[in-house]
Amino acid sequence: MKLLIDTHILLRAASGALPSEAARYIENMDNTLLFSSASIWEVVIKRALGREDFIIDPASLYSGLLGAGYQELPVTGRHTLLISNLPPLHKDPFDRILLAQSAYEGIPLLTSDVVLSQYPGSLIFVKS
Repeated sequence: MKLLIDTHILLRAASGALPSEAARYIENMDNTLLFSSASIWEVVIKRALGREDFIIDPASLYSGLLGAGYQELPVTGRHTLLISNLPPLHKDPFDRILLAQSAYEGIPLLTSDVVLSQYPGSLIFVKS
């Protein structure tokens, strides 16, 4: 199964602190793991703002994800147009684009964000 991995889980995986429930999906060799280019953008922005939970070097994260076999999902105009259809449950624009990408591509979003889990659609919620 293809899975789009949210930024928080990507960061946890990169730091070696992946929750066991998420690890079952990530380590399953039958799954194709994707990350959004928006996740890299989010890390760049939030690291520049000095957020303590975004200390990883974005270039290292990017190359590490590709080296680990993840596939990049670029953000397209079609993805961004779907954002207007999303209920206003979550204000974070990075999370909203991940939801739109997941919906447009028909790929479940693997997330540990409780607010994201309230959206309709193909989401897999795991506890962090």
